[in-house]
Amino acid sequence: MNKRFLIILVLLLAAAAFAFAGGQQEGAEGEAGGGEDQYITIHWAQWAPADYLQKLSEDFTAETGIDVIVEQTPWETFVQKYNVEMIARSDAWDIIIGDSQDVGTMAVGGHYVELTDWIKENNVDKDFTAASLTAYAEYPKGSGRYYAVPAEGDALGWAYRKDLFEDPENKAAFKEQYGYELGVPEQYEDLKDIAEFFHDPDNGFYGISIYGDNGYDSLVMFGEQCQWTFGGDLGDYSTYQVDGILNSEGSIAGIEFYNELFKMTPPAFNDAFYVKANDAFTAGIVPMTCNYFAFLPALANSATNPYAEDTDFFACPPQVGVDGETYQASALGGQGASVVTYSKKKDLAMQWMEWFIRPEVQKKWAELGGYTCHIETLESEEFLNATPYNEAFKKSMEFFKDFWAVPEYGELLETYSKTVGGYIIRGEGTAEEALDKLVGQWEEIFERAGYL
Repeated sequence: MNKRFLIILVLLLAAAAFAFAGGQQEGAEGEAGGGEDQYITIHWAQWAPADYLQKLSEDFTAETGIDVIVEQTPWETFVQKYNVEMIARSDAWDIIIGDSQDVGTMAVGGHYVELTDWIKENNVDKDFTAASLTAYAEYPKGSGRYYAVPAEGDALGWAYRKDLFEDPENKAAFKEQYGYELGVPEQYEDLKDIAEFFHDPDNGFYGISIYGDNGYDSLVMFGEQCQWTFGGDLGDYSTYQVDGILNSEGSIAGIEFYNELFKMTPPAFNDAFYVKANDAFTAGIVPMTCNYFAFLPALANSATNPYAEDTDFFACPPQVGVDGETYQASALGGQGASVVTYSKKKDLAMQWMEWFIRPEVQKKWAELGGYTCHIETLESEEFLNATPYNEAFKKSMEFFKDFWAVPEYGELLETYSKTVGGYIIRGEGTAEEALDKLVGQWEEIFERAGYL
């Protein structure tokens, strides 16, 4: 019994107790109102984009008279909370902006309204990037069945110190040592050269800040990105085959690369996630960092980054894989907006969804700070020039990829973190040994689930 299951079980028992004690009466009163309450509740994680959505939805209220409440839950308990509520068939929320990896769980459980026909009738499949629709809305992948609208696009991107990269002495020394110009990496392997060049632990300066293992998905996000970029993969999402793919030469090369980069991070980065990645950069102890775009605005703000004027951004570079082919990938973050099956206000929720996908609303969503996946907005000069990181974000929306979206994704994350993390963080064994072991663990999970 894994940790995630235990948490969900405990929360489910608490939810059941609440329903028995009085939740049933409250639901009955809501139903007696005939669904006339002119408000909807959207559940999302506690962060700045949720605040932006609350602000954006004021326009919807002004237009329709329907109030919108964006209820926020801390990231630490966000996914567990809505999973428990859905298992209990709760109507606490009308829309959930849920984790991309959880689409399978919600679809299989019948917790999200299927939107396939609506998506096509409203041209969402043409107006939003194909990668975002697959990642945030489709299950099973490749089936053409949809359960969400892309709401908050996100992917891993990079920030770097222009003043350090453009310093004449640094440029001359780098070219002498590596034989090419110091600048924005043109391929993934350049990242290692640059990190190695700047790495100077004796003087409190380090080569790079990247994710460690936070116990959930941080290590997996950076690890899968390295695998994809070197020509590997996590498996065949349609057949569930992992042997020969998860442990392919490309995957092994990617994990070995991650291990080499991690050796040049600051001390105590074993559990690093987005906070530590940014903190090392703003502390001025690394020349570059990788983080989700949702957290990069802080690095462009002089109030939160003393090096903001000298900070610039780039998308994950390509790389020639072990097979000679060129690959480019970024690990996806972000969420899609889904209508809850148990909502008593599905008609009002669908009104909000129809409003949210409008081009002018998507434009304002981006202006407020939300990360749109709307093609017309992404390609506009206004968007591309609005921030120093928008161009890199737009590029990333074209090649980002996601983890498994099956209901068992929590177990897949946990085993990856423990098994592959042992090699990357603690240097245990080899990348090949770690991935071979992970293949066996994942095959057992898929067999138990009935996929193999």
